[in-house]
Amino acid sequence: MTQEQDFLKYQAPTSPYPRLLEVQRAEGSYIYTTDGKRYLDFVAGVSACTLGHCHPAVVEAIQEQCATYMHVMVYGEYIQKPAVDFCKLLAEQLPPELNTTYLVNSGTEAIEGSVKLAKRATGRTQLIAAKNAYHGNTQGSMSLMGYEERKRAYRPLIPDVDFIEFNNEEDILKITERTAGVVLESIQGGAGFIEPQNDYLIKVKRRCEEVGALLIIDEIQPGFGRTGKLFGFQNYGFTPDIIAIGKGMASGMPVGAFVSSYERMQLLAHSPKMGHITTFGGNPVIAAASLATLKTLISTDLMPQTLQKEKLFREYLQHPLIESVNGRGLMLAVIVKTAEIADFVVNYCQDRGLIVYWLLFEHRAVRLSPPLTLTEEEIKEGCNIIIEALEVAQKKFSR
Repeated sequence: MTQEQDFLKYQAPTSPYPRLLEVQRAEGSYIYTTDGKRYLDFVAGVSACTLGHCHPAVVEAIQEQCATYMHVMVYGEYIQKPAVDFCKLLAEQLPPELNTTYLVNSGTEAIEGSVKLAKRATGRTQLIAAKNAYHGNTQGSMSLMGYEERKRAYRPLIPDVDFIEFNNEEDILKITERTAGVVLESIQGGAGFIEPQNDYLIKVKRRCEEVGALLIIDEIQPGFGRTGKLFGFQNYGFTPDIIAIGKGMASGMPVGAFVSSYERMQLLAHSPKMGHITTFGGNPVIAAASLATLKTLISTDLMPQTLQKEKLFREYLQHPLIESVNGRGLMLAVIVKTAEIADFVVNYCQDRGLIVYWLLFEHRAVRLSPPLTLTEEEIKEGCNIIIEALEVAQKKFSR
């Protein structure tokens, strides 16, 4: 049997139509397949490969740590230098209220831990999230997904979750003295890379302070430099009570974390003790990759460069079928006129050697979340293919 046949037979699927590129290697902004083709990657593992594929600093950190020690104990028992150094350096980049990190394995686990912490700290049960939000796919995180079609088959989920509309200021009053935590993305991802408008997140934070609720900001996609700042919330003039992070944190390695104040985090250690536990959270190899990623981001101009690269994307992506380009930095969604056109563009681009992708809920969107290391020449090359795809689509769908 071929690798493709084995893949389809032995690996559980996530969709009826996987992309089926058989990867041989990846480097920088490119993925190379076993049939000798090269693909320019404008997706970066869905925002995960912050520094591109196999960045030398990350590879070196992983190799060195693997040769020293790998997993030795569950999270929180042993002092492991890569994890300690990462958490300390991260705290130095954040507002003083966000100074203590709990390391986990993925973004959805970061959300689960954040929600537990909010309930523990407030003694309340109600959670509020946004319509068309996506925070992960475990049962708790799925409960915060404001998209019933994706939840219906898995009910019952956790109770006492209510929804507000992102950027709707009237809905803010639904946050009350019953609310333990409000969970929002700093930029809504699956909904179409929607930015907060008119100081919306500042107003949500103010309301949370009024009623004693905690504001949890999901930075899993916007985080680690993608929006020009280390985290998306830093663009909008407020400080959350808890942030959930992941994806691009370790430049392609599986990781997540949630961050809050030292005082609040102590609540997870007692009444009951081990209020949150994980076997592989804080894994030293993953922590070494995270540390190398963070050091690279803060010692180079890659983060501010994202805003210059955004300008190039907006300059090159001009076409009658494009209704808007949403997002910030290198977290962009090209909104075209129909979902049918978006599907055509994604498939056409892959055939032409460019990887773009979809968003979960906005079906007219073409996702652009490339590595931060993407060059200006690569931006122009990829945008030319997108425009070519739109030209072909315009002829095809105008008949």
